[in-house]
Amino acid sequence: MDNKRRVVITGLGCVSPVGNTVDQTWESVKNGKCGVGKITLFNSDRLSVKIAAEVKDFNIEDYGIANRDTRKMARFSKFALGASAQAIADAGYTKETLKNEKVGVMVGCCIGGMDACSAGFEKLCDPAAGPSRMPPLTTPLMISNEAAANINIYYGLNGFSWTINTACASGTDALGVALDLVRSGRCDMCLAGGTEAAITEFGVSSFIVLQALASHFNDAPQKASRPFDKDRDGFILGEGAAMLMFEELEHAKARGAKIYAEVAGFGTSCDAYHITAPLKDGSGAALAVKQALADANMKGEEVEYYNAHGTSTKANDSGETAMLKLVFGDHAYKMNVSSTKSMTGHLVGAAGAIEAIFCVKAINSGFIPPTINLENPDIEAGCDLNYTPNTGVERKIKVAASASLGFGGHNACIIVKEYKD
Repeated sequence: MDNKRRVVITGLGCVSPVGNTVDQTWESVKNGKCGVGKITLFNSDRLSVKIAAEVKDFNIEDYGIANRDTRKMARFSKFALGASAQAIADAGYTKETLKNEKVGVMVGCCIGGMDACSAGFEKLCDPAAGPSRMPPLTTPLMISNEAAANINIYYGLNGFSWTINTACASGTDALGVALDLVRSGRCDMCLAGGTEAAITEFGVSSFIVLQALASHFNDAPQKASRPFDKDRDGFILGEGAAMLMFEELEHAKARGAKIYAEVAGFGTSCDAYHITAPLKDGSGAALAVKQALADANMKGEEVEYYNAHGTSTKANDSGETAMLKLVFGDHAYKMNVSSTKSMTGHLVGAAGAIEAIFCVKAINSGFIPPTINLENPDIEAGCDLNYTPNTGVERKIKVAASASLGFGGHNACIIVKEYKD
Protein backbone atom coordinates (compact mmCIF):
# COMPACT_ATOMS: atom_id res chain seq x y z
CA MET A 1 0.00 0.00 0.00
CA ASP A 2 1.23 3.46 -0.88
CA ASN A 3 1.45 5.44 2.37
CA LYS A 4 3.25 8.51 1.03
CA ARG A 5 2.02 11.87 2.25
CA ARG A 6 -0.02 13.44 -0.52
CA VAL A 7 1.26 16.72 -1.93
CA VAL A 8 -0.90 19.33 -3.65
CA ILE A 9 -0.30 22.65 -5.37
CA THR A 10 -1.87 25.64 -3.62
CA GLY A 11 -0.10 28.62 -5.18
CA LEU A 12 1.25 29.66 -8.59
CA GLY A 13 3.42 32.55 -9.74
CA CYS A 14 5.43 33.42 -12.83
CA VAL A 15 7.25 36.12 -14.74
CA SER A 16 7.66 35.27 -18.42
CA PRO A 17 8.28 36.65 -21.91
CA VAL A 18 4.52 36.46 -22.57
CA GLY A 19 3.21 37.89 -19.30
CA ASN A 20 4.26 38.95 -15.84
CA THR A 21 1.55 37.00 -14.01
CA VAL A 22 0.20 33.47 -14.32
CA ASP A 23 -3.09 34.66 -15.83
CA GLN A 24 -1.37 36.86 -18.43
CA THR A 25 1.06 34.11 -19.34
CA TRP A 26 -1.58 31.41 -19.63
CA GLU A 27 -3.84 33.57 -21.79
CA SER A 28 -0.92 34.28 -24.11
CA VAL A 29 0.04 30.63 -24.40
CA LYS A 30 -3.55 29.53 -24.93
CA ASN A 31 -3.85 31.97 -27.81
CA GLY A 32 -0.52 31.17 -29.41
CA LYS A 33 1.06 34.53 -28.59
CA CYS A 34 4.82 34.53 -29.05
CA GLY A 35 7.20 36.44 -26.77
CA VAL A 36 10.23 36.39 -29.07
CA GLY A 37 11.47 39.72 -30.42
CA LYS A 38 14.50 41.87 -31.12
CA ILE A 39 16.97 42.01 -28.26
CA THR A 40 16.64 45.24 -26.25
CA LEU A 41 18.69 44.39 -23.15
CA PHE A 42 21.97 45.08 -24.97
CA ASN A 43 23.26 46.13 -28.36
CA SER A 44 23.31 42.98 -30.49
CA ASP A 45 24.97 44.54 -33.57
CA ARG A 46 28.07 42.36 -33.24
CA LEU A 47 26.11 39.11 -33.02
CA SER A 48 24.68 36.80 -35.65
CA VAL A 49 21.64 36.24 -33.41
CA LYS A 50 19.66 39.38 -32.66
CA ILE A 51 16.52 37.93 -31.10
CA ALA A 52 15.51 36.49 -27.75
CA ALA A 53 12.46 36.00 -25.54
CA GLU A 54 12.80 38.85 -23.04
CA VAL A 55 10.58 39.68 -20.08
CA LYS A 56 8.86 42.98 -20.83
CA ASP A 57 7.87 45.85 -18.51
CA PHE A 58 8.98 44.05 -15.35
CA ASN A 59 8.50 46.11 -12.20
CA ILE A 60 9.07 44.46 -8.84
CA GLU A 61 6.75 46.98 -7.21
CA ASP A 62 3.84 45.38 -9.09
CA TYR A 63 4.14 42.50 -6.61
CA GLY A 64 4.08 44.66 -3.50
CA ILE A 65 7.87 44.68 -3.11
CA ALA A 66 9.73 47.98 -2.78
CA ASN A 67 12.59 48.69 -5.17
CA ARG A 68 14.85 49.41 -2.20
CA ASP A 69 14.48 45.79 -1.11
CA THR A 70 15.96 44.55 -4.40
CA ARG A 71 18.89 46.90 -4.86
CA LYS A 72 21.35 44.10 -4.07
CA MET A 73 19.79 41.60 -6.45
CA ALA A 74 20.60 40.57 -10.01
CA ARG A 75 17.84 40.25 -12.57
CA PHE A 76 17.35 36.50 -12.03
CA SER A 77 16.85 37.02 -8.29
CA LYS A 78 14.29 39.75 -8.88
CA PHE A 79 12.35 37.47 -11.23
CA ALA A 80 12.38 34.71 -8.62
CA LEU A 81 11.19 37.05 -5.89
CA GLY A 82 8.41 38.42 -8.10
CA ALA A 83 7.19 34.93 -9.00
CA SER A 84 7.45 33.87 -5.34
CA ALA A 85 5.40 36.85 -4.16
CA GLN A 86 2.63 35.81 -6.56
CA ALA A 87 2.70 32.16 -5.48
CA ILE A 88 2.74 33.03 -1.77
CA ALA A 89 -0.17 35.44 -2.08
CA ASP A 90 -2.04 32.98 -4.29
CA ALA A 91 -1.62 30.33 -1.60
CA GLY A 92 -3.24 32.68 0.91
CA TYR A 93 -0.16 33.81 2.81
CA THR A 94 1.47 37.11 3.67
CA LYS A 95 5.05 37.91 4.59
CA GLU A 96 4.02 37.76 8.25
CA THR A 97 1.93 34.58 8.24
CA LEU A 98 4.31 32.50 6.13
CA LYS A 99 6.97 32.74 8.87
CA ASN A 100 4.80 30.58 11.09
CA GLU A 101 4.91 27.65 8.68
CA LYS A 102 7.35 24.78 8.25
CA VAL A 103 8.29 25.88 4.74
CA GLY A 104 11.25 25.30 2.46
CA VAL A 105 12.49 27.07 -0.67
CA MET A 106 13.80 25.14 -3.69
CA VAL A 107 14.98 27.09 -6.73
CA GLY A 108 16.31 25.68 -9.98
CA CYS A 109 18.86 27.93 -11.65
CA CYS A 110 21.41 27.03 -14.30
CA ILE A 111 23.37 30.18 -15.11
CA GLY A 112 22.65 32.74 -12.38
CA GLY A 113 23.48 36.44 -12.45
CA MET A 114 24.88 36.74 -15.95
CA ASP A 115 24.17 40.49 -15.95
CA ALA A 116 26.35 40.95 -12.85
CA CYS A 117 29.03 38.68 -14.30
CA SER A 118 29.07 40.64 -17.58
CA ALA A 119 29.24 43.99 -15.78
CA GLY A 120 32.19 42.73 -13.74
CA PHE A 121 34.06 41.52 -16.82
CA GLU A 122 33.52 44.85 -18.58
CA LYS A 123 35.17 46.70 -15.71
CA LEU A 124 37.95 44.12 -15.47
CA CYS A 125 38.77 44.43 -19.17
CA ASP A 126 38.43 48.22 -19.34
CA PRO A 127 41.93 49.78 -19.39
CA ALA A 128 40.52 52.84 -17.63
CA ALA A 129 39.08 50.72 -14.81
CA GLY A 130 40.67 47.35 -14.13
CA PRO A 131 40.34 44.85 -11.28
CA SER A 132 40.05 47.42 -8.52
CA ARG A 133 37.02 49.03 -10.18
CA MET A 134 34.93 45.88 -10.46
CA PRO A 135 31.57 46.23 -8.67
CA PRO A 136 32.12 45.01 -5.09
CA LEU A 137 28.90 42.97 -5.12
CA THR A 138 29.79 41.07 -8.30
CA THR A 139 30.04 37.70 -6.54
CA PRO A 140 26.89 37.89 -4.35
CA LEU A 141 24.88 39.18 -7.30
CA MET A 142 26.23 36.55 -9.67
CA ILE A 143 26.17 33.21 -7.84
CA SER A 144 23.13 31.07 -8.56
CA ASN A 145 22.16 30.37 -4.94
CA GLU A 146 21.29 34.02 -4.38
CA ALA A 147 17.76 33.70 -5.82
CA ALA A 148 16.76 31.23 -3.12
CA ALA A 149 18.72 33.17 -0.50
CA ASN A 150 17.00 36.43 -1.38
CA ILE A 151 13.56 34.81 -1.12
CA ASN A 152 14.43 33.54 2.34
CA ILE A 153 15.90 36.89 3.40
CA TYR A 154 12.92 38.88 2.18
CA TYR A 155 10.34 36.60 3.81
CA GLY A 156 12.37 35.77 6.92
CA LEU A 157 12.27 32.03 6.29
CA ASN A 158 14.77 29.89 8.20
CA GLY A 159 14.10 26.42 6.79
CA PHE A 160 15.48 24.49 3.83
CA SER A 161 16.86 26.79 1.14
CA TRP A 162 18.50 24.97 -1.73
CA THR A 163 19.51 25.77 -5.29
CA ILE A 164 19.40 22.98 -7.87
CA ASN A 165 21.62 23.23 -10.95
CA THR A 166 21.09 20.45 -13.47
CA ALA A 167 21.19 22.69 -16.54
CA CYS A 168 17.84 22.82 -18.35
CA ALA A 169 16.38 20.23 -15.95
CA SER A 170 16.99 22.50 -12.93
CA GLY A 171 13.42 23.74 -12.51
CA THR A 172 11.89 20.28 -12.75
CA ASP A 173 14.47 18.80 -10.39
CA ALA A 174 13.71 21.59 -7.89
CA LEU A 175 10.06 20.54 -7.98
CA GLY A 176 11.05 16.92 -7.44
CA VAL A 177 13.21 17.75 -4.41
CA ALA A 178 10.36 19.83 -3.00
CA LEU A 179 7.97 16.93 -3.48
CA ASP A 180 10.27 14.62 -1.55
CA LEU A 181 10.77 17.15 1.27
CA VAL A 182 7.03 17.54 1.81
CA ARG A 183 6.36 13.83 1.48
CA SER A 184 9.04 13.07 4.08
CA GLY A 185 7.59 15.50 6.60
CA ARG A 186 10.69 17.67 6.68
CA CYS A 187 8.47 20.47 5.36
CA ASP A 188 4.72 21.01 5.41
CA MET A 189 5.08 23.35 2.46
CA CYS A 190 7.76 24.07 -0.10
CA LEU A 191 8.01 27.02 -2.46
CA ALA A 192 9.65 25.55 -5.54
CA GLY A 193 10.45 26.46 -9.11
CA GLY A 194 13.15 28.06 -11.22
CA THR A 195 14.57 31.31 -12.50
CA GLU A 196 16.96 32.53 -15.19
CA ALA A 197 18.13 35.78 -16.80
CA ALA A 198 21.01 35.10 -19.18
CA ILE A 199 20.18 37.46 -22.06
CA THR A 200 23.43 39.40 -22.13
CA GLU A 201 25.96 39.74 -24.93
CA PHE A 202 28.18 37.17 -23.21
CA GLY A 203 25.28 34.83 -22.49
CA VAL A 204 23.88 34.88 -26.02
CA SER A 205 27.36 34.64 -27.56
CA SER A 206 28.19 31.55 -25.51
CA PHE A 207 25.24 29.73 -27.08
CA ILE A 208 25.96 31.11 -30.56
CA VAL A 209 29.42 29.54 -30.63
CA LEU A 210 27.80 26.22 -29.70
CA GLN A 211 25.61 26.67 -32.80
CA ALA A 212 22.61 26.13 -30.53
CA LEU A 213 20.54 29.26 -31.23
CA ALA A 214 18.21 30.02 -34.13
CA SER A 215 20.06 32.41 -36.44
CA HIS A 216 17.94 32.44 -39.61
CA PHE A 217 14.93 34.31 -38.27
CA ASN A 218 16.30 37.67 -37.14
CA ASP A 219 13.79 39.41 -39.40
CA ALA A 220 10.89 37.19 -38.30
CA PRO A 221 11.43 36.66 -34.55
CA GLN A 222 8.02 35.19 -33.81
CA LYS A 223 8.67 32.42 -36.34
CA ALA A 224 12.05 31.48 -34.90
CA SER A 225 11.11 28.93 -32.25
CA ARG A 226 9.59 26.02 -34.16
CA PRO A 227 9.87 22.74 -32.27
CA PHE A 228 9.52 19.55 -34.31
CA ASP A 229 9.46 21.56 -37.56
CA LYS A 230 11.82 20.67 -40.38
CA ASP A 231 12.81 24.32 -40.87
CA ARG A 232 13.99 24.91 -37.30
CA ASP A 233 17.61 25.89 -36.77
CA GLY A 234 18.03 26.23 -33.02
CA PHE A 235 16.40 27.36 -29.80
CA ILE A 236 15.52 30.83 -28.59
CA LEU A 237 17.08 31.99 -25.34
CA GLY A 238 14.40 33.16 -22.91
CA GLU A 239 14.27 34.45 -19.35
CA GLY A 240 11.87 34.57 -16.43
CA ALA A 241 10.84 32.67 -13.34
CA ALA A 242 8.07 30.37 -12.13
CA MET A 243 7.33 29.27 -8.56
CA LEU A 244 4.76 26.85 -7.18
CA MET A 245 3.64 26.22 -3.61
CA PHE A 246 3.73 22.51 -2.81
CA GLU A 247 1.79 21.62 0.33
CA GLU A 248 0.93 18.50 2.28
CA LEU A 249 -2.71 17.70 1.62
CA GLU A 250 -4.03 17.61 5.18
CA HIS A 251 -2.22 20.85 5.98
CA ALA A 252 -3.85 22.49 2.97
CA LYS A 253 -7.30 21.16 3.85
CA ALA A 254 -6.99 22.25 7.47
CA ARG A 255 -6.54 25.87 6.45
CA GLY A 256 -9.13 25.77 3.68
CA ALA A 257 -6.64 26.35 0.87
CA LYS A 258 -7.70 26.16 -2.74
CA ILE A 259 -6.06 23.22 -4.48
CA TYR A 260 -5.03 23.44 -8.13
CA ALA A 261 -3.79 19.88 -8.61
CA GLU A 262 -1.97 17.01 -6.96
CA VAL A 263 1.71 16.28 -7.54
CA ALA A 264 1.64 12.62 -8.48
CA GLY A 265 5.21 11.62 -9.26
CA PHE A 266 8.77 12.58 -10.06
CA GLY A 267 11.68 10.90 -11.78
CA THR A 268 15.23 11.87 -12.65
CA SER A 269 18.13 10.33 -14.57
CA CYS A 270 21.38 11.05 -16.37
CA ASP A 271 22.33 9.89 -19.85
CA ALA A 272 25.99 9.50 -18.78
CA TYR A 273 26.82 10.11 -22.43
CA HIS A 274 27.84 13.63 -23.56
CA ILE A 275 28.26 17.14 -22.17
CA THR A 276 25.70 18.67 -24.54
CA ALA A 277 24.08 16.03 -26.79
CA PRO A 278 21.29 13.70 -25.61
CA LEU A 279 21.20 10.00 -26.35
CA LYS A 280 19.66 9.71 -29.81
CA ASP A 281 17.32 6.88 -28.85
CA GLY A 282 15.92 8.79 -25.86
CA SER A 283 16.72 5.93 -23.49
CA GLY A 284 18.27 8.15 -20.82
CA ALA A 285 15.31 10.49 -20.62
CA ALA A 286 13.00 7.47 -20.74
CA LEU A 287 14.39 6.35 -17.38
CA ALA A 288 13.26 9.63 -15.76
CA VAL A 289 9.75 9.39 -17.21
CA LYS A 290 9.42 5.73 -16.23
CA GLN A 291 10.56 6.59 -12.71
CA ALA A 292 7.96 9.34 -12.51
CA LEU A 293 5.22 6.95 -13.64
CA ALA A 294 6.30 4.35 -11.09
CA ASP A 295 6.47 7.01 -8.37
CA ALA A 296 2.92 8.07 -9.28
CA ASN A 297 1.78 4.43 -9.42
CA MET A 298 0.46 5.09 -12.91
CA LYS A 299 0.47 3.45 -16.30
CA GLY A 300 1.64 5.40 -19.30
CA GLU A 301 -1.86 5.27 -20.82
CA GLU A 302 -3.12 7.52 -18.03
CA VAL A 303 -1.05 10.50 -19.24
CA GLU A 304 -3.23 12.55 -21.57
CA TYR A 305 -1.02 15.61 -22.06
CA TYR A 306 2.75 15.84 -22.25
CA ASN A 307 4.43 19.25 -22.20
CA ALA A 308 7.58 18.62 -24.19
CA HIS A 309 11.03 19.96 -23.51
CA GLY A 310 10.76 20.70 -27.25
CA THR A 311 13.65 23.11 -27.69
CA SER A 312 13.47 23.50 -31.49
CA THR A 313 16.77 21.70 -32.07
CA LYS A 314 17.00 18.54 -34.16
CA ALA A 315 18.90 16.66 -31.45
CA ASN A 316 16.27 17.36 -28.82
CA ASP A 317 13.16 17.06 -30.96
CA SER A 318 14.09 13.72 -32.53
CA GLY A 319 15.52 12.27 -29.31
CA GLU A 320 12.57 13.37 -27.19
CA THR A 321 10.09 11.97 -29.70
CA ALA A 322 11.98 8.67 -29.66
CA MET A 323 11.80 8.73 -25.86
CA LEU A 324 8.03 9.19 -25.90
CA LYS A 325 7.61 6.21 -28.22
CA LEU A 326 9.94 4.17 -26.03
CA VAL A 327 8.01 4.97 -22.85
CA PHE A 328 4.42 5.15 -24.10
CA GLY A 329 4.38 2.87 -27.14
CA ASP A 330 1.25 3.30 -29.26
CA HIS A 331 -0.19 5.66 -26.64
CA ALA A 332 2.41 8.26 -27.68
CA TYR A 333 0.24 8.84 -30.76
CA LYS A 334 -2.95 9.21 -28.73
CA MET A 335 -1.94 11.82 -26.17
CA ASN A 336 -1.54 15.51 -26.88
CA VAL A 337 2.03 16.78 -26.93
CA SER A 338 3.02 20.42 -27.18
CA SER A 339 6.08 22.59 -26.78
CA THR A 340 5.23 25.93 -25.20
CA LYS A 341 8.83 26.99 -25.85
CA SER A 342 7.54 27.90 -29.30
CA MET A 343 6.03 30.91 -27.51
CA THR A 344 8.10 31.50 -24.37
CA GLY A 345 11.50 30.59 -25.72
CA HIS A 346 13.78 28.47 -23.55
CA LEU A 347 13.83 29.70 -19.95
CA VAL A 348 16.72 27.34 -19.13
CA GLY A 349 16.66 26.84 -15.33
CA ALA A 350 13.07 28.10 -15.14
CA ALA A 351 11.77 26.07 -18.09
CA GLY A 352 10.57 23.03 -16.17
CA ALA A 353 8.83 25.13 -13.55
CA ILE A 354 6.81 27.27 -15.94
CA GLU A 355 5.95 24.19 -17.99
CA ALA A 356 4.67 22.49 -14.84
CA ILE A 357 2.36 25.48 -14.37
CA PHE A 358 1.12 24.99 -17.93
CA CYS A 359 0.32 21.37 -17.08
CA VAL A 360 -1.66 22.48 -14.03
CA LYS A 361 -3.55 25.09 -16.04
CA ALA A 362 -4.27 22.55 -18.79
CA ILE A 363 -5.91 20.27 -16.20
CA ASN A 364 -7.83 23.12 -14.59
CA SER A 365 -9.11 24.65 -17.82
CA GLY A 366 -9.51 21.59 -20.03
CA PHE A 367 -7.32 23.16 -22.68
CA ILE A 368 -4.11 21.98 -24.37
CA PRO A 369 -1.80 24.82 -25.47
CA PRO A 370 -0.36 24.61 -28.98
CA THR A 371 3.04 24.22 -30.54
CA ILE A 372 3.10 27.26 -32.82
CA ASN A 373 5.17 27.54 -36.01
CA LEU A 374 4.76 23.82 -36.72
CA GLU A 375 4.23 24.06 -40.46
CA ASN A 376 6.35 21.21 -41.79
CA PRO A 377 6.80 18.38 -39.26
CA ASP A 378 10.23 16.78 -39.48
CA ILE A 379 9.01 13.31 -40.36
CA GLU A 380 12.50 12.30 -41.52
CA ALA A 381 13.71 12.85 -37.95
CA GLY A 382 10.84 10.75 -36.63
CA CYS A 383 8.74 13.70 -35.45
CA ASP A 384 5.31 12.27 -36.28
CA LEU A 385 3.32 12.61 -33.04
CA ASN A 386 0.35 14.87 -32.29
CA TYR A 387 2.21 18.01 -31.24
CA THR A 388 -1.00 20.09 -31.12
CA PRO A 389 0.14 22.21 -34.06
CA ASN A 390 -0.51 25.95 -34.19
CA THR A 391 -3.88 25.99 -32.40
CA GLY A 392 -4.69 24.78 -28.91
CA VAL A 393 -7.51 22.32 -28.36
CA GLU A 394 -10.16 21.85 -25.73
CA ARG A 395 -9.72 18.50 -24.03
CA LYS A 396 -10.68 17.38 -20.55
CA ILE A 397 -7.62 15.81 -18.99
CA LYS A 398 -6.85 14.36 -15.59
CA VAL A 399 -3.12 13.67 -15.86
CA ALA A 400 -0.31 15.72 -17.40
CA ALA A 401 3.45 15.20 -17.49
CA SER A 402 6.37 17.48 -18.25
CA ALA A 403 9.97 16.48 -18.83
CA SER A 404 13.11 18.59 -19.00
CA LEU A 405 16.32 17.42 -20.66
CA GLY A 406 19.52 19.32 -19.92
CA PHE A 407 23.15 19.60 -20.93
CA GLY A 408 25.25 16.91 -19.32
CA GLY A 409 22.45 14.43 -19.90
CA HIS A 410 20.37 15.56 -16.92
CA ASN A 411 16.73 14.49 -17.28
CA ALA A 412 13.75 15.06 -15.02
CA CYS A 413 10.01 14.48 -15.21
CA ILE A 414 7.13 15.70 -13.04
CA ILE A 415 3.58 14.34 -13.23
CA VAL A 416 0.55 16.26 -11.95
CA LYS A 417 -3.03 15.09 -11.80
CA GLU A 418 -6.51 16.36 -11.11
CA TYR A 419 -7.09 16.64 -7.37
CA LYS A 420 -9.70 14.37 -5.84
CA ASP A 421 -10.23 14.11 -2.09
